[in-house]
Amino acid sequence: MTLKPIYFLTLISLTASQDLTNYEGYKVYQVVPETLDQASLINKFQYDINFDFWTEIRLLNAPVDVMVAPLAQESFEAVLNTENIEYSTLIENVEETLQKRNRRRKRATVEAGNVTFTEFMRHQEILAYIHQVAADHADVASTEVIGKSFEGRDLTIIKISTGGSDKPIIYIEAAIHAREWISPPVALYIINQLVENPENSDMYQDVDWVILPVVNPDGYEYTHTDVRLWRKTRTPGTICYGVDANRNFDYQWMVTGASNWQCSETYAGHVAFSEVETRTVRDYLLANTPNVKLFLDLHSYGQWLLYPWAYTSDLVENIEELHSLGDRVNDAIYAVRGTNYTVGSSNAILYASSGGSRDWTKAVAGIDLGYTVELPRGGDSGFDPDASDILPVVTETWEGVKVFYEYVRDKYVN
Repeated sequence: MTLKPIYFLTLISLTASQDLTNYEGYKVYQVVPETLDQASLINKFQYDINFDFWTEIRLLNAPVDVMVAPLAQESFEAVLNTENIEYSTLIENVEETLQKRNRRRKRATVEAGNVTFTEFMRHQEILAYIHQVAADHADVASTEVIGKSFEGRDLTIIKISTGGSDKPIIYIEAAIHAREWISPPVALYIINQLVENPENSDMYQDVDWVILPVVNPDGYEYTHTDVRLWRKTRTPGTICYGVDANRNFDYQWMVTGASNWQCSETYAGHVAFSEVETRTVRDYLLANTPNVKLFLDLHSYGQWLLYPWAYTSDLVENIEELHSLGDRVNDAIYAVRGTNYTVGSSNAILYASSGGSRDWTKAVAGIDLGYTVELPRGGDSGFDPDASDILPVVTETWEGVKVFYEYVRDKYVN
C-alpha cells in the first residue's frame, strides 16, 4: 500500500497592532489542479494565514491565483512538485509590484460631486457623487443613510425611482471585499447611465433601483491609505482585525468554506452578523421584502456569474431560470469585446463556502434571483485594472445589467 504524504500547515499569530503593511518577498503563484486529489490538497492551504487565495478553486484545470508568504514558499513549491501540480509564478515580489503601480498611478482628486471612470474614487468622493445625482435629479433619485460602518462612515444607498409603491426592486451592492476596487466603478456607472443618460429613462419607470456602492467603506479606505490588499472589515479582534463580511451572514454560517481563526482572510466572525455592515444590509433587505426581486453582489476577480447555492452541491429549485438568465447576461457582455463569464452554482464548484450574502438573500430574504458577479481581473495584482481598463469593464458589464433589468421587467411588471 502506498501512503500519501501528510502536509502540515504552519499558522502564524498576528496581534491586532501587527496588520501586514508590507508584502516584501511575497509571491503570487498560479496553480492548476488537474485532479480532485490535487484540488483537495491545494484547498487545505486556504486555512493557513501564510496563504491568501486571490481566486477560488472552482473547476479542475482552471488556474487559481494564491499569494504566499516568504517563509512558506519553499515548502509550498515542494508540495506542488511532489504532487506534480502544474504551477507558475505570477508575481515574483508583490511589494515591488504594488510600489511600481503606486508610482504609475498619478491620481488627481475628483471634483466634489463629479464621477470618473478613469480613476478609482475614494469613499467620500463616491458619496459626494451620489448625493449630487440626487440633488440634480430629485424627481427620480434620492439618497438614504441606512447605517454606519464600524468606524462611523455612512452606508449610503441611492434609490432611482419615479415613485409609487409595490414596484419590483433591483438591489445592487459592491465592495463587500475591500480590495476589489473595480466593483464600485461598475456600481457608479449603472447609476450614471440610469440617471444621466436620457436614453435609459424607461429603465426606472416601472422598476426601482437601489444601489449601495460600498458595503465595506472602512476596509475600502484602508486599502487606499495603508494596505492595498486588505479584504475584510476593520473591526478589531483580540489578535487580528477584520471579518470576511461575505462569510458573516446567518444562513449556514460556518458550515463550510469559512474560518473561525481571526487572522484568516475568510474569518466568519465570532457570531453570524457580528459586523454592523452586514446587519445593515440584512435590515434593509428584510424591510423591503418582497419587493426586492433581483440581488446583484459585485466582486472581483474571475469572470464568474454565480447563483445559489454556495454552501452545498444541492440544486436550487429555480436553477434552470437562474442559469438561463445568467447565460443571456453573459451573451450580452461577450458581445461587447469578447469577455466570457462562466455561469454556474456551487454544483459546478469544487469547494463550497457558507455565510455568504447570496445564499442568505435566497433562503432568508426570499429573493429568487440572486447573483455574485465576479468581474474581470486587471493590473498586476488582479484587483486594480489600469486606469484605461476601467471604462471597458464598466461599459460591458452595463450591457449585462440591461439584460437583468429586462428580465425583471418582463417577469414582475403587470
